[in-house]
Amino acid sequence: MSRKFLDTESSGWVTDGLISEAQRQKLLARYPPEAQALGLLPILGSLLVGLSGLSVVAANWQGLPTALRLALLLGSLLGSYGAGAYFLRRGNPDLGHGLIGLGLILFGASIILVSQLYQLVGYDASGLLAWVVAGVALSYVYGSRLLVLLTVLIGAAVQTYCVESLGIFSYVTAWLVAAGLGYYWWRRPDAVTSTVLAVGLLWQAGLLIIVLHSKITWFFVPAMAIYAAGDWQPNRAGGRALQVPPLVAAYLFMFGLAIFGETDAYANILRPPLLPYLAALAAMLAVSVAGKRARGRLASLPEWLLLLPGFYLPGGLPLAVATLVVLYAHAGSVLARANRDQDSEQLTIGAVLFVAATAVAYFKLTWGFMDKSLFFLVGGVLLLGLSWYLRRRNAQVLATVPPPVAQQADNLPTSNDGPAAAAPTHNS
Repeated sequence: MSRKFLDTESSGWVTDGLISEAQRQKLLARYPPEAQALGLLPILGSLLVGLSGLSVVAANWQGLPTALRLALLLGSLLGSYGAGAYFLRRGNPDLGHGLIGLGLILFGASIILVSQLYQLVGYDASGLLAWVVAGVALSYVYGSRLLVLLTVLIGAAVQTYCVESLGIFSYVTAWLVAAGLGYYWWRRPDAVTSTVLAVGLLWQAGLLIIVLHSKITWFFVPAMAIYAAGDWQPNRAGGRALQVPPLVAAYLFMFGLAIFGETDAYANILRPPLLPYLAALAAMLAVSVAGKRARGRLASLPEWLLLLPGFYLPGGLPLAVATLVVLYAHAGSVLARANRDQDSEQLTIGAVLFVAATAVAYFKLTWGFMDKSLFFLVGGVLLLGLSWYLRRRNAQVLATVPPPVAQQADNLPTSNDGPAAAAPTHNS
């Protein structure tokens, strides 16, 4: 909870009788204003000190004896881990995890520098795999979100090196990130870890498509497998955060198809064999639907509209109309769900998606067929009508909500003992 929010709002809670002044003071004491700064400064300080030391060593690295180089690498590695463990024992987890993360980075740098020092030539990623294994192990040992994020980035870097330099895809690296950190995410879901893990897995899926020289639309099979995993997560916030990156990728693909899919020039790039592709997507859809049903989230099923394979249609007007129908249907489903759940954030997202679909419709369909002023008039009327309908629904919902307890307490007699005195009792 934000300290600034408490400072500005808590006095009103006391005035309305929601909490007492003593409870307000306890809340303020629980969230001291200096806590975030104190947790961030040691991490930044340790990072700057480490970078300064690395820059000095790097500038003189070639002139140092071999034994001294090894001693520096081993000493910095053990020093970072030892200092991190020390501060963890002293009750400073931010600085402790920051130093452990620095040690993990130094471990990977040591692998690379030792291989250069002894001119070791590697034709696979076996050496760098130890870096990923160390990251996964440290994430479980210390239970640190920072170490999880570092391990996802390390896995993405190792996989990129394998693809760019070795021309291979390391399935072991992908398995370590997906299975190792996936189980960690399942047990300890939070929004940041879920989002970073999903982005890292999508990056690896994209690299796999490049190595296999497959149609780029095969990318959405593993992407929707990640989405389906979010449907099974009991923690709604953690599961939803995992689903956002695949949904963003699917929406951007459909949006780009609506804009640039005029001709069949994309056929050799986008169209995989029909039956295998539909079978794979159907399997992911079945897993997703089962998860939504088990967790009571079937209302989000229209999000799968973005995966309709419209690229099998011929280019031009049929493809443009089909993609616009999908974009409008998806935006409408977001608005309907946001209005039902009274979610202002999703309502804003749905409105933005609706406007984006309308803009595409204007530039693709109406530029040469409808006067610009008439189009803007129709679009404005649609948005105003939608706004009126949603406000009317909100007013109807609020009218059915019973008044809060605090407002009912205002009708009770007051005394000098507190904001609202207890109801009078009858003597027997």
